[in-house]
Amino acid sequence: MFGLDTTLTILLILCLLLACFFEFINGFHDTANAVATVIYTNSMKPTVAVVYSGLLNFTGVMLGGITVAMGIVNLLPMDVLVDTNPYHGIAMILALLLSAIIWNFGTWYFGIPSSSSHTIIGSILGIGMAFYFLPGDLGLTAVNWDKAKDTGLALLLSPLLGFAAAIIVMFIFKRLVKNETVYKEPIPGKQPPIWIRMMLWITCGLVSFFHGQNDGQKGVGLMMMILISVLPGQFSVDTSINLQSINGNMSKIEMLIVKADTSVLALKEKKMYADIVKHAAHFKMASGTAFNADDIQMTDRFGLRKDVIKVTKNTEKLIHGGNLTLSANEIKELTKEIKSTKKLIEFAPSWVIILISVCLGLGTMVGWKRIVKTVGEKIGKQHMSYAQGASAEIVASLGIGLASWKGVPVSTTHMLSSGVAGSMVAKKGLKNLQKGTIKTIALTWLLTLPVTILLSGGLFLLFRAIL
Repeated sequence: MFGLDTTLTILLILCLLLACFFEFINGFHDTANAVATVIYTNSMKPTVAVVYSGLLNFTGVMLGGITVAMGIVNLLPMDVLVDTNPYHGIAMILALLLSAIIWNFGTWYFGIPSSSSHTIIGSILGIGMAFYFLPGDLGLTAVNWDKAKDTGLALLLSPLLGFAAAIIVMFIFKRLVKNETVYKEPIPGKQPPIWIRMMLWITCGLVSFFHGQNDGQKGVGLMMMILISVLPGQFSVDTSINLQSINGNMSKIEMLIVKADTSVLALKEKKMYADIVKHAAHFKMASGTAFNADDIQMTDRFGLRKDVIKVTKNTEKLIHGGNLTLSANEIKELTKEIKSTKKLIEFAPSWVIILISVCLGLGTMVGWKRIVKTVGEKIGKQHMSYAQGASAEIVASLGIGLASWKGVPVSTTHMLSSGVAGSMVAKKGLKNLQKGTIKTIALTWLLTLPVTILLSGGLFLLFRAIL
């Protein structure tokens, strides 16, 4: 397989299967949040709800693009961490996946809504931090801290925004909808009025679709990390992209950058500037007259990826630094060229997207009951009303949809669970929450990052010593 020895082939297949299993768990762990509202309001039968949600999750992954996936890949600077020993890549991926699966499966078993996003990001950061304990001078470069901070901020804010937004939506409901039926607990076995059911069907469907767009892409990102780290020659660049077109983009970036006055740049910025010029020149030399990456030797393809990363990342940093003496139009043109250049490395094969879609969709259809029971019964002191279910779903769908549009990983669990809590508070204040459940969920959320960081880092160092 791809010229790998038998042991490496087996380990690669194992890593790919583990990535699929993580996404399968993600399906019944996270998507249970989406179906909890329609099940507990008798708006949809459980079997129908999970199949409906599973299909929309599948669709969300298929139509969601790969912006979030690339955000996951970029958390670890693959251009720095991938080396000539593929077993080092295997050690990295195995540690990452096993730690994420252990934590996700454990929280599911105890019926605790927990963020798969936090889990995978904590595992990735643990790998990066573990490089401190290995020979070499990777240090802080083993983690893309800029990307980590952006991702961490999104994950931190999502439960707070979900909680506050649900209270606001409930307030709007009370102002606009005077029918008292929507604010009462559902009668067991009795369906709500058709207009309420339709509203809940739509909101459940939106959460499921956007969950597929966001969380499904995380699985795609994991698969790409595996393939790039073990098979960099085959998967580091998109072989369907015209290299001469990218050469043109590189030339335009270089042409615009050299217009800037370097005397106003700080020492660190001057180094970035020099790196841009150096790697743009190397890319043009390495690609030569080749039409696409198929015409480049496999051993040289990863070098093209490194060139693109260095040129685009450093240029973006110079733009955000605000010291480039270029006009607004030139900055706009520079941003456009960066986006076009990234097409060479920001991609995922169709089979990866389809495989992750299937795993997430199937996972949605099993194992959902534990989390559904917690969300539906144990967050508030009463079962959720129709209005509360709709409020939580509206908030979650809007929040996840916006995050997917911006290409930021966000937690479906945090958005919806905090939305349910907010809707409970909107009715009777904080006294309407079950403090024991809230404490357990909050503690789990707080522990997710440190536990997965320690677990993945420890496993990585262990596997590096063994493999």
